[in-house]
Amino acid sequence: MRLRTLSLFILSFFYAFSLLSEEFHLGMAGYTFVKFDIEKTLSFMQKIDVRYLCIKDFHLPINADAAQIAEFKEKLAAAGVTGYAVGPIYMKDVDAVDAAFAYAQRVGVDLIVGVPGVWGDEKPRLDVLDRVEQKVKETGIRYAIHLHGPDMKLYPDATSIWNDVKDRDPRLGICLDIGHDLRAGADPIQDLKRYSKRVFDIHLKDVTEGTKAGHAIELGRGAIDFQKFVKMLRKVGYKGSLSLEYEKDMSDPFIGIAESVGYFKAVMQK
Repeated sequence: MRLRTLSLFILSFFYAFSLLSEEFHLGMAGYTFVKFDIEKTLSFMQKIDVRYLCIKDFHLPINADAAQIAEFKEKLAAAGVTGYAVGPIYMKDVDAVDAAFAYAQRVGVDLIVGVPGVWGDEKPRLDVLDRVEQKVKETGIRYAIHLHGPDMKLYPDATSIWNDVKDRDPRLGICLDIGHDLRAGADPIQDLKRYSKRVFDIHLKDVTEGTKAGHAIELGRGAIDFQKFVKMLRKVGYKGSLSLEYEKDMSDPFIGIAESVGYFKAVMQK
């Protein structure tokens, strides 16, 4: 009995150590809380013990001044939450690019999740993408292009982004939305493997099926194999955030978010 207890203790110790040594971390995509203010958002994040947030401009306006940003950051600090990036931000022209990078600099983050174009575009706006690359070089802030699956012709999957960034500055990369990638007919686990050097951010999402008809569902109930996904994260040495973007029941998402976070933490432990 003592030997069994000692064995369990040793296993628990090494498990806890492995979690501490994990190079990626769980976060929340700000869009999940589009219908809630930052106070409600942070209060709930504390309850589910998720400590990283990708900041959306409905919580902190893109034209926020120093005083507004300081007040916002005080709220995050009081809740034990780190704002690790801003976005997604849609950029219709070079002025929007300049505004987004100035915003990121004022907030003090080193990553922008963005789209060099707007909804309805079929091709990337090369003048916008060129300006993004220029600003990346000037500021050192990384830029991760968000994919939107078959709902948006511009950047439906990871490969479409890769094709536009592979020959550009290595700080231009991908926000891999695994649910939308699957809905576009791609394999998000293999895309993580193929493009890992350019995957700077990941949106955690499960969907009912790998077609345009697929819709958001709690993690573990849909078509994505999260055990294989976590194994691939560790295999490629992913070091960024995994931000849950929960798009089901958005007027009352809290039970579904809690279930999804609990499920993903359990998969990581297993």
